Amino acid sequence: MTNPLIGWQVDRSAIEMVGHDLQRPECILAEPDGSLWTADARGGVMHIAADGEQTLIAQQPTAGLSESSSAADRMMGGTLPNGIAFDANGDIVIANFGTDAIERMTRDGTSELLFDSMDGKPLGKMNFCLLDSKGRIWFTVTTRQNPWTISINEKTADGYVGVIDEQGIRVVADGFVGTNEIRFDANEEWLYVVETNAKRISRVRINDAAEEVEREIYGPADLGGYPDGFAFDAFGNLWITLILTERLIALTPEGEVLTLLDDGNPEALAIYDKHYAEGTTTPELMGACKGTLAPMMASVTFGGPDLQTVYIGSLAGTSLPSFRSPVPGLPMAHWR
Repeated sequence: MTNPLIGWQVDRSAIEMVGHDLQRPECILAEPDGSLWTADARGGVMHIAADGEQTLIAQQPTAGLSESSSAADRMMGGTLPNGIAFDANGDIVIANFGTDAIERMTRDGTSELLFDSMDGKPLGKMNFCLLDSKGRIWFTVTTRQNPWTISINEKTADGYVGVIDEQGIRVVADGFVGTNEIRFDANEEWLYVVETNAKRISRVRINDAAEEVEREIYGPADLGGYPDGFAFDAFGNLWITLILTERLIALTPEGEVLTLLDDGNPEALAIYDKHYAEGTTTPELMGACKGTLAPMMASVTFGGPDLQTVYIGSLAGTSLPSFRSPVPGLPMAHWR
């Protein structure tokens, strides 16, 4: 069977913008009814119904977590939802980039702290979370360094992937360079890991006990940009956003890199790349690389009833670029 992405690119004239006045829609969840949920910098999620109606659902502490408690102060004060996932009950798990904690929020906003430490130590810079078919929650920590931005210039290999299951919370795989999003393949045999600061994708073979048994780089050792988010399609292509590079690519099962959409600023990126190589990057240099469609392109999600509508999340956008794909996405655990 011919790969549907060979020779195909996104038609910019066919891109439609979904949502409005969003704040840092870094991560997007889609449901079969056509609704979307996006992380929101105001402290919670934005629900976008299939008819376009928007509802901001802000985190509110549970009755058992008083407003005066330190945990509640952290949750409500410095909250910055980054990665989001549904749990087995349909509640929303939040990897909170602001509180460095894993939190759970019902669909009406009632929130609780799940974990902000492990073995008596802070978790680190929380990034992403993911539900698997067994109901386990997987999560990533970009780095243990504080401030976390040190890890960008030092390319620190101290990021990790952890899991929350009936045994509690624990590290499964350690030593990644800027751990970002994670995804399972169709059989949940391999867990794919974005290493943003190494410009590559790695994958870890996971056994039934949620333990690492093998690890390897998947695809090129250097993708030519900074991967942030990704998603599989039903053919086995891995769609990847390259933040700052502002490019959407696909990595085929054979390891070929296909450019699907390029919204980059070559001049600004060349300056940033030079500083990155020298370990002297700054937020200002990053901001100068922003594209126009999904500024600071961060994630890709398949949605719509047929999983053939693609949505792009970003750090600096206020809406979601969307377009039709020639191949459906791989259903996520909450879809099945």
